[in-house]
Amino acid sequence: MTRNYELDDVKAVMRRVASALSESENELTKLDQALGDGDLGITAVKISDALLVYIKDARDDAGNDLGRFISGAGMAANRVASSTMGTLLATAAMRAGRVVKGADSIAPAQLGEMLNQAGQGMRERGKASLGDKTILDAIFPAAEAFSAALANDKPLAEAARKMVDAAKEGRDAVTPLRSKIGRAGWIGERGQGMLDPGCQLCVIVLEAMANSPVHGNPGR
Repeated sequence: MTRNYELDDVKAVMRRVASALSESENELTKLDQALGDGDLGITAVKISDALLVYIKDARDDAGNDLGRFISGAGMAANRVASSTMGTLLATAAMRAGRVVKGADSIAPAQLGEMLNQAGQGMRERGKASLGDKTILDAIFPAAEAFSAALANDKPLAEAARKMVDAAKEGRDAVTPLRSKIGRAGWIGERGQGMLDPGCQLCVIVLEAMANSPVHGNPGR
């Protein structure tokens, strides 16, 4: 039987995400050097470190409002990573936290809406659209696939796998395209066929979440 998630579960997922971000520094740096400012790996490590400190310093009553706790993680990330992607990820966490504001547990059915709202927040902040070859092209298909799987009574672990698969498919679908937003947009046709760093970061984060024992997977 599927259970709701509590503070320790949320912390466990955040720790796994932090580890994945740190381990991906070189990969993200190389991707961003080709299409962006080249600082995405540094941003990922800064956010990783900030999340670990935030979890460690969390108040004893943090579990009384998981929405506030998740939003607070976004604010912690924003304080240390003021780059474009840092701001987008912070916005994503804060918007996701709104979905469960005031709750002391999170129902699995709410997770898809949290992902969707995270994407909506990034879309509004970044002024991008689907098809512009940005992180949105990974997160929105992931949210849709995850929600659909749960609505069809699929086990949580299977829904999480479908979420990651959809994010990868979204990433790969826009890889042949020209980027339209930010510095990547200046490169023009030279960016066609290059993996979008934001899409890949989204896949990395979602894979870390999906491979967490909290989601019914054994982890790696």
